Amino acid sequence: MDLAQAVLVVMWAGLTLYALLAGADFGGGVWDLLSGRSRTGMGRRRLIETSIGPVWEANHVWLIFVIVLLWTAFPAVFASVMSTLYIPLTLAALGIVARGTAFAFRKAATELWQQRLFGAAFAVSSVLTPFCLGTVAGAIASGRVPPGLARGDILAAWLNPTSLLSGVLALMVCAYLAGAYLCDDATRAGHPGLAEWFRVRALAAALAIGAVALGGMVVLRSDAPPLFSGLTHRALPLVVASAVFGVASLLLLYRRAYLPGRIAAMLGVVAVMWGWPLAQYPLMLLPSLTYDRAAAEPAVLAATLVVIAAGSLLVVPPMVWLFAVQRRSLRDAGTPE
Repeated sequence: MDLAQAVLVVMWAGLTLYALLAGADFGGGVWDLLSGRSRTGMGRRRLIETSIGPVWEANHVWLIFVIVLLWTAFPAVFASVMSTLYIPLTLAALGIVARGTAFAFRKAATELWQQRLFGAAFAVSSVLTPFCLGTVAGAIASGRVPPGLARGDILAAWLNPTSLLSGVLALMVCAYLAGAYLCDDATRAGHPGLAEWFRVRALAAALAIGAVALGGMVVLRSDAPPLFSGLTHRALPLVVASAVFGVASLLLLYRRAYLPGRIAAMLGVVAVMWGWPLAQYPLMLLPSLTYDRAAAEPAVLAATLVVIAAGSLLVVPPMVWLFAVQRRSLRDAGTPE
């Protein structure tokens, strides 16, 4: 493995962590939106707040990590993506800011109308952000971000069948992850009624994802042939693994085995996340920009890896502690149904 490959693997690991952790946070906002009126949905919303409260802001560390790493190690790709897809990326950034602000202010608000206002902003931005990030992924994967500064069509690059499909799937996967996590969290908090509410909706989300994914293969075949070819050939084992883990998670949730179902859901997302780069390897930007041509100088890559190793000693232990706090808060703090 050369230096560019090592940096690429580390960067994709950070993106995977963002999908697993922040993705579930976004999904929590989706279920917050669908939790019902103020009084009936109070217990559900409090469980969501308790589940994501200790870690919701910290999870964006992984997004910042990926962006900085892309900028440092693969500057040509960074420039191409940011200059072509600045509209959905700006919308996603605004969604992240609005979501965080609304989440914090709703907890401090004392008036019902204020809580509803901030709650709506939190929920809507939780829908907008993963959708926009999904369209960015679809634009890159379908080859609509050509190498070069502002070379792509700033609208057609992300407003196309593959990008819209990716946005919808990203939103649905976030909702499913959150549902699977919240089933386990509700059980740990001692509220089986809440677990059952999230279980039914997580199962519905899983079935919807399967239907959209199957239909989406038809879209990819006609709209993004190189991506379709990669997914059905080189990345086929990971595509199959994602389907197996998805079905396993569905069955485990159906049988109310919440912790194994949560793990299976995470593994399914991991398989999807790594299937995409494998499908288009060694290309980073279609049709011809490979990872080694896009990479910075070897000295920069080596220094980057050293900084990552040193920084992980500072970042990883606090993150582990935060998740330990989260688990303990679920066990110790009651959540009314």
